[in-house]
Amino acid sequence: MAIDRIIFAGFGGQGVMSMGQMLTYAGMMEGKHVTWCPSYGPEMRGGTANCSVVISDELIGSPIIDNDATAVIAMNPPSLIKFESHAISGATLLINSSLIDKKAQRSDLNVCYIEANKIAADVGNAKSANMVMLGSLLAMTKIVSFESIEEAFLKVFGERKKSFMPANRAALKAGAEAVCIKA
Repeated sequence: MAIDRIIFAGFGGQGVMSMGQMLTYAGMMEGKHVTWCPSYGPEMRGGTANCSVVISDELIGSPIIDNDATAVIAMNPPSLIKFESHAISGATLLINSSLIDKKAQRSDLNVCYIEANKIAADVGNAKSANMVMLGSLLAMTKIVSFESIEEAFLKVFGERKKSFMPANRAALKAGAEAVCIKA
């Protein structure tokens, strides 16, 4: 049974929830079982935010990710500090090195430092750092296809945001190209 447990974490306004929603919809479109659990801090924009996504080939017993995450995406320093310990040995840890200058504490994780904010600005959409990180995650884990994520984008944001898809596609691609796959 294949099961992926992903934690997305950052400040409100960084697109943490939308990353999780897109991954959840993409998994559903690919016929997988999915859960999405959001968690907000005391404020929305600027406060802490994280969500947990579970994607499985079989029924999911619990949407709770305790210390068994197969991937963690940390968009800011407090998220890295809080959630690095939630990953299992061998898990993927993606760190937004545009905002986080610390290194991972654990050596048993597949760590990749992505300058998400810089890459997003370089592709022409400074607000798409979340899409850069999502592209990196997909390149490293192959949880779902890029095509499913693009389809999920419309589910999350609706037809009125369809014009933003080319810029977000570029951010996904740039994020995928930025990964540091170990041989």
